[in-house]
Amino acid sequence: MTKKFLTLAAIAIFTLSFSSCREKTTGEKVGNAVENAVDDVEDAVDDVEDAVD
Repeated sequence: MTKKFLTLAAIAIFTLSFSSCREKTTGEKVGNAVENAVDDVEDAVDDVEDAVD
């Protein structure tokens, strides 16, 4: 559980660092990009957990 949270936090920070300078028009675009990245990471973590089990 802790690994999953830390992974999601790292991905969110990484995503924000790339999109924060480019997306100056609306904060909504940044929020959507972060949500999409978090969803993708959650799916990847679930896939890895299933593969390990």
